[in-house]
Amino acid sequence: MAICTKNLTKKELLDKVQANAEELFRSGALFCSESVLQTINDLLGNPFNKDIVKLASGFPVGMGKAGCVCGAISGGQMSLGIVYGRVKGQPMKEKMFEESKKLHDYIKGEYKSTCCRVLTKKWTGDDFKSEGRQRHCIKITGKVARWVANELIDDGQVQVK
Repeated sequence: MAICTKNLTKKELLDKVQANAEELFRSGALFCSESVLQTINDLLGNPFNKDIVKLASGFPVGMGKAGCVCGAISGGQMSLGIVYGRVKGQPMKEKMFEESKKLHDYIKGEYKSTCCRVLTKKWTGDDFKSEGRQRHCIKITGKVARWVANELIDDGQVQVK
């Protein structure tokens, strides 16, 4: 469902984006990467149909439970690609690389790593569905969706009141 943006202030919209991504994950409807991608696609008025979330389905728990790159970050990177990505034959937009690196650096600055197994080290050996780990991952998911939305607002890709 598309998110109406023009009647909201920047803060209201960012709060809504963060809450939406967190609720998609918390409810069990989607995992981290899927929640971020679905939320940003909705924010942009659904330029891609709802099946786009399938692209993000292999990334939760650090790429299929491998513990590598955080799934929320992967979802954020795919979300940036909706706006700044290219199709075959087009030149790469420098903005794609710039925003992609900024997202990486943001999470690295916040958590000292972008690796799922490091971000969730406190729960090593614990089921990935444990309550503590879920709360932690839901928070990261919301922060990534909020960060991406903020960048899109600041770049004029999303209009607010």
